[in-house]
Amino acid sequence: QVQLVESGGTLVQAGASLRLSCAASGRTVTFSSYGMGWFRQAPGKEREFVAAISGRGTTTSYEDSVKDRFFISRNNAETTVYLQMNSLLPEDTAIYYCAYAAVSWSSMMNSPGQYMYWGQGTQVTVSS
Repeated sequence: QVQLVESGGTLVQAGASLRLSCAASGRTVTFSSYGMGWFRQAPGKEREFVAAISGRGTTTSYEDSVKDRFFISRNNAETTVYLQMNSLLPEDTAIYYCAYAAVSWSSMMNSPGQYMYWGQGTQVTVSS
């Protein structure tokens, strides 16, 4: 089992930057073998893909609306994944979840079905 704990969510104004963290614990000895992803869910909407990163951090993928604003990274030694969010917009308001994939990388990293473990989420609110 792997436990994921997100942190860093808060209330910010539009245009601000924020960095989310996701700390993994438990059976993380092979942490670098598995991809990680960030998803978000806004009120009344389905959970949507935000970004993903391969096990060794060499490959990333982003949802179109966050490209060039959000950046995913990981520190395998500290079993932590980050999501740097810049130029935040009100439509970025959501609960952000990190997820631990069943593979290092695949063409389906934007699908929730690729992930074995999920965190509880952290709230990001962007005011206009």
